[in-house]
Amino acid sequence: MATKRDFYEILGVPKNASDEEIKKSYRKLAMKYHPDRNQGDASAEVKFKEAKEAYEMLSDAEKRAAYDQFGHAGVDPNMRGPGAGAAGFGGFGETFGDIFGDIFGQARRQQGGGRQVFRGNDLSYAMEVTLEEAAAGKESEIRIPSYDECDTCHGTGAKAGTSPKTCGTCQGQGVVQMRQGFFSVQQTCPHCRGSGKIISDPCSPCHGQGKIKRQKTLEIKIPAGIDDGMRIRSTGNGEPGTNGGPPGDLYIEIRIKKHEVFQRDGDDLHCAVPISFTTAALGGEISVPTLSGEAAIDLPEGTQTGKQFRLRGKGIKGVRSSFPGDLYCHITVETPVKLTEHQRKLLKELDDSLKKGGDKHSPSEAGWADKLKNLFS
Repeated sequence: MATKRDFYEILGVPKNASDEEIKKSYRKLAMKYHPDRNQGDASAEVKFKEAKEAYEMLSDAEKRAAYDQFGHAGVDPNMRGPGAGAAGFGGFGETFGDIFGDIFGQARRQQGGGRQVFRGNDLSYAMEVTLEEAAAGKESEIRIPSYDECDTCHGTGAKAGTSPKTCGTCQGQGVVQMRQGFFSVQQTCPHCRGSGKIISDPCSPCHGQGKIKRQKTLEIKIPAGIDDGMRIRSTGNGEPGTNGGPPGDLYIEIRIKKHEVFQRDGDDLHCAVPISFTTAALGGEISVPTLSGEAAIDLPEGTQTGKQFRLRGKGIKGVRSSFPGDLYCHITVETPVKLTEHQRKLLKELDDSLKKGGDKHSPSEAGWADKLKNLFS
C-alpha cells in the first residue's frame, strides 16, 4: 500500500500554521485543481482529493490534535474502530459547502428551477487622450459591442416554429452530480452547458444564442488628472450573462499620447528649454510654455546647460491629489551653427578676449584641465 503524504505537505503550510493560513492554502489548491476546471485530468483529480482530505482533517481542532500526535493512524477510521470513521468525516459537508461557496459563489448561482446562471465577462477598451485632455478632463463617446435579443427567435435560440427541449442529461437543472468515492461534486452539465435546454434546430440569425451582436454608443466622462494606465469602470456594459446572469463590466484603459513638449512624471511636468549662446551668457527674461499658457523665467548671467528651473503649481492636479504638481524647465544651451565669415571673425575676437581674462570666464573648463593634469602626472 502506498504511503500517504503528510497533510501539512499537501497544503504547503508549516505545522504551526494558523487556521486562516490553512484555509487560504486550501482555497488556492481547490481553485487550481477543481474538476470543473480540469476535466479529464486524472492527476488534478488526485491532487484535488488529497487537498480536500488534508483540509477536512486540519481544519478541525480535535482531528488536527490527533493527527499531530499519532499521524495518519490518529485519523484513519480503519485504525481507530467503527466509531472513529463517523466522527472523522462527519463535518465534511459543512467544510465543503463553506469553501466552495466562497470560491464559486460569486461567479455563478442557481435560479429557483435549478439552472445555473453565470455573470458575463468583463470587457476592456483602450482609449487614447492627449496630455491636455488628461489634465483638464473631458467627456467622450465610444462605440462598443453590445448584445440585443434576437428579433427572429425572441431570445429562445430556437428556429421559428420550434422550441428548446429539456436537457435529458441534467433534467433541466443545468448541473450534474459527479461522485468521487464517498464525495459528491456538482458540476456544470457538459451537454447543455448549464442552460438546462437543448436546441436541436438553432435559429439562423443568432446561431442559437438568442441574441444579436450590435454596436452601442456610450458617453464616458474622463476625470481631470487621470494618468496613463489608469482604468475607468463602466458597470454593466461588459458581455451579457448566461441564463439570465448579470452582465460584466467595461473597463476603459487610458493611454496618453506622446506630447511634443512635455513629459509627465506623476503630477509633475518636465520640458527642455533651448536658449541661445548669447542669452545664456548675458541672462535675461525668457518665456516658457505651460499647459495653461506662457510663463516667464528670469535667467541669471552665465546660465549653463542642465540648469533646472521649477515653476510651482504649473504641473497637473492628479485625480487623487489635493494640489497640482510642478513644472521643471531644463535649460539647454544651443551652439550656433552655419556661421558666416563675419560671425566667425566676431566669435574669434570674443574668444581671444575671454582668454585674456584668464580662468574667471570659464571656471569649469579650467577645473577640468587641472583634473586632467593630475590624472596624467
